[in-house]
Amino acid sequence: MTQQSQDEPPVDRDRPYLGGPEPAGEFGRLFDAHARPLHQYLARRVGADAAHDLVSETFLVALNQRHTYDPRRGVVRAWLYGIATNLLRRHVRQEVRGLRAVARSAGRATGQDASHDNRVAERVDAAAMAARLADALAQLSEADRDVLLLTSWAGLDSNEVADALGIPVGTVRSRLHRVRKWLRANASNNSAEEVDDA
Repeated sequence: MTQQSQDEPPVDRDRPYLGGPEPAGEFGRLFDAHARPLHQYLARRVGADAAHDLVSETFLVALNQRHTYDPRRGVVRAWLYGIATNLLRRHVRQEVRGLRAVARSAGRATGQDASHDNRVAERVDAAAMAARLADALAQLSEADRDVLLLTSWAGLDSNEVADALGIPVGTVRSRLHRVRKWLRANASNNSAEEVDDA
């Protein structure tokens, strides 16, 4: 068993020491622990194919910038989501275009579904709700969308979102409150609840 040097902080799974000369083992563990939920979050935002690329790029950037991670400042999960979110911002235009396309296509499907007797009412309602939710998400600012989706889809708490985005936790909470209130007013109540519960 290798003894830990005096200079290295104690081993903590949530706040690992990444500054060692041989990072492969620790990054393998990080990948095993965080790649799948990170992929699920990213796939919900930009689709599975882009998410694969973004997850790979996230871990590559993390490996290359491991010296910037300070375990005293936050948990490694928030650091990884912060890197992923920064990479994701490159895809924001594509994301917004995709959300608007979903809204248009769901809107067209709603009209078509309503005219066919063999379609059930739930499908029409679901398509209409998806259109309203996608359109509402597309209307949010990048900063508000990041806070909402890191919380709702990635499952990060307010402190982790603050660490990931490099903003105060109070800002996260106020943005989240404002965005949820706005969604309830501008999308259907069911759509806003879906984002809250997702």
